[in-house]
Amino acid sequence: MNKKQAKERIKELREQVEYYAKKYYDDDKPEISDFEYDMLMVELRNLENDYPEFKTTDSLTQKVGGHVKEGFEKVTHEVPLQSLQDVFSIEEVEEYVNKIEQKAEENEIENRKYVVETKIDGLSAALEYKEGKFIRGATRGNGLVGEDITQNLKTIKTIPMELKEKIDITVRGEVFISKQDFEKMNQEREENEEELFANARNAAAGSLRQLDSKITEKRPLDIYIFNVQKIDGKEFNSHFEELEYLAKLGFNVNPVRIECSTIEEIEKAIQKIGDEREKLTFGIDGAVVKVDDLKFREILGTTAKTPRWAIAYKYPPEKKETILKDIVCQVGRTGVITPMAILEPVKVAGSTISRTTLHNEDFIKEKGLKIGDTVVIQKAGDVIPEIVEVKEKKRKGEEKEFQMPQQCPVCGAPTAREEGEAAIRCTGIECPAKLFRNLVHFVSREAMNIDGLGENIIGQLLDKELIKNIADIYSLSFEDIASLKKNGTKFAQNLVDSINKSKENDLYRLITGLGIRNVGVKVSKILARKYKTIENIMKATSEELAMIDDIGPIVANNIQEFFLQEQTQDLIEKLKKSGVNTKSLEEEVEDTRFEGKVFVLTGSLEKFTRGEASNIIEKFGGKTSSTVSKKTDYVIAGEEAGSKLTKAQSLRVTILSEDEFLKMIK
Repeated sequence: MNKKQAKERIKELREQVEYYAKKYYDDDKPEISDFEYDMLMVELRNLENDYPEFKTTDSLTQKVGGHVKEGFEKVTHEVPLQSLQDVFSIEEVEEYVNKIEQKAEENEIENRKYVVETKIDGLSAALEYKEGKFIRGATRGNGLVGEDITQNLKTIKTIPMELKEKIDITVRGEVFISKQDFEKMNQEREENEEELFANARNAAAGSLRQLDSKITEKRPLDIYIFNVQKIDGKEFNSHFEELEYLAKLGFNVNPVRIECSTIEEIEKAIQKIGDEREKLTFGIDGAVVKVDDLKFREILGTTAKTPRWAIAYKYPPEKKETILKDIVCQVGRTGVITPMAILEPVKVAGSTISRTTLHNEDFIKEKGLKIGDTVVIQKAGDVIPEIVEVKEKKRKGEEKEFQMPQQCPVCGAPTAREEGEAAIRCTGIECPAKLFRNLVHFVSREAMNIDGLGENIIGQLLDKELIKNIADIYSLSFEDIASLKKNGTKFAQNLVDSINKSKENDLYRLITGLGIRNVGVKVSKILARKYKTIENIMKATSEELAMIDDIGPIVANNIQEFFLQEQTQDLIEKLKKSGVNTKSLEEEVEDTRFEGKVFVLTGSLEKFTRGEASNIIEKFGGKTSSTVSKKTDYVIAGEEAGSKLTKAQSLRVTILSEDEFLKMIK
């Protein structure tokens, strides 16, 4: 590589690591593995060392990668929170220790000990105490300036609010989420069709950097303290002595700390941590080798980014080959069908892997996966197993293509994939796998509005098998409901009254509650107003439905296919037998004064709710829209109307006050 090529490659690498560092440190959404990022940094560092004329102070090899997130107060660290120099081989560890030993001889250092600790995979934080009381906490940020996250840190139960001694001290620790809690969090997110956390580190970082501490409080965060940053009135000779003192003060100190005197002992400690990492309750991404003598540390000093008295040995990600025996599909609570790989069991990074998610149809196609393939497994973030490669050269010709099911594997209803979505869903209204979510939606405020029937109560009813489908809500007895709570008589009566009241709802609420794809309150009202009864809607063809304003071909097809299903027809019959109203209650109004007119509501209305104003407009044949355009006829503007009012003025749309609107409807 010549000088020109080196300059171009350094520029390219800096852009890459800046981008990936931002995704990792600032957005808490990594796009590549830690190992891939580390290798880019190694290449950049080596090139800068070979061509020092291109080395600059703004390179990430010379500074910490994080930034202060908008919304947090800035905290200037009295003692910088530096990062560690990474090494990736035992040879590099030996080279480092030999240099330290040489320095120790030159300076006649008697304490030639080291401490090897686990490098916890989390988010670094500094905790400040005055007279033993916790007063402030901050993230590392860029090492010099971090974010004030005091309120969020107060939600972590293992952080003492008051120490056992009245002392002024600043300590550094690593906030993390345990492996068990992380897996539980991701399992819940998968069931709720939320984006999975890439690894425990990003889950912890994202949780700790929430602007709302109530969200942080719900996350299972923990912390291990691993360093004294600053202390008044006390002196220590060694790092190990510091850690023992921190534990006495009441801190949750890094539990893995091994004293070593020779390179052989250091290598054994690194090996021991590597061998036992799977037994640890928390995730690690390496082992840290630290000089124990604190005065010697002062002699060794630091660079702008890293201390010279410590290094981090990074364990390489372990990959193993195995056979993709089969692909099976699971149905989530909201109906999303997820393909799962069934693997020939293989041990990776200390744990046996026999299955892993394949995410969706697109992932299978991108990887070119076939049943029977030899595949390479890696544990992403040292927690989630994933297929990273297919060994196509090992194919024998007996491998089988996989197709996502056209019928739900649980209930047999048709599956569907909406345009622009990766997920394939079950469309069955009575599918047992998605019953919980269907029930939650059916009773919600915008649908059947059954007050008192929340997620917790629905969960209990399902657990006790008191309901097995939506219609069973209307068969619940007073005794069934009262059994859910101690002294539940009043609660039961209120809920029974609410259930009975919901039977009298307008047809549009029932249609909304059925949860037809892309059919919300607005379309439900249009259907109820036009067809008057549920039976008429069930007979409507997709061609007929598509002719209605605000109902396009996709939605029309969704409606027709939904009502053609046996599950839907069965549910409608059950609801009718239970006394649920299936007719429109809206009175016929011949007055169509707003026919063809489009209204937009903006600002805070005093004389109507948004829903009430919309109903009045629709009652007189008009339409409401959420956006202002050239097709808008009127904008009803309340207090604090914002950009919509400005746009309406620029387009010369007629703007109405509430009083002017009242005159129009009288």
